[in-house]
Amino acid sequence: MLPTAEDALMSIELILFFALSTLLVLAAGAVITVRNPVHAVMCLVLTFFTSAMLWILLRAEFLGITLILVYVGAVMVLFLFVVMMLDINITPLREGFTRYLPVGLLVAAIMAAQMIAVLGTRHFGLDKFASPAAIVEGSNTEALGRLLYTEYVYPFEIAAVILLVAIVAAIALTHRRREGLKTQDPGRQGMVTKADRLRIVKMASESREGHGG
Repeated sequence: MLPTAEDALMSIELILFFALSTLLVLAAGAVITVRNPVHAVMCLVLTFFTSAMLWILLRAEFLGITLILVYVGAVMVLFLFVVMMLDINITPLREGFTRYLPVGLLVAAIMAAQMIAVLGTRHFGLDKFASPAAIVEGSNTEALGRLLYTEYVYPFEIAAVILLVAIVAAIALTHRRREGLKTQDPGRQGMVTKADRLRIVKMASESREGHGG
């Protein structure tokens, strides 16, 4: 019996899942093992990008695209810029690596055991949760937007107002009046004339003979 197109598609998705998962684990391990901070940031970018590919493979393209745009396109670029500008001395950072390596491996083993116990196939197998079904009408992003702006429009608007208030409060706390704080007044700067910035002082010229004597 020849395999159907659906079986071939599932096989390709399974191969991509294991390939991306392997790349994700290797990139995440390289983040904490490479010596150069710039290389660590680049490995972290690869980790986020591979995670986004896994989200897209699970038919959650909105989360995948958001991960690429927000983290890979904005946050990690800022991290890379800061790391390159600071010129961090990595020698003191690597001094205690060998001393704390056994403790780190023990903690990592405990965390891995806990994740395997909780996220195993016994709780998250296909018999418990079916594989994600493709959306026939529209995309996942369209369905999420339709649900967000219809059924959950009021919680969405309330969250937006709370974030706006937090931004205004942070700006107000940053620019509050404090003693000894030097601030700029754009209004006064725009009203400055040439006479306020430049002053011509007339001085009597001196001859060479008078200067030498």
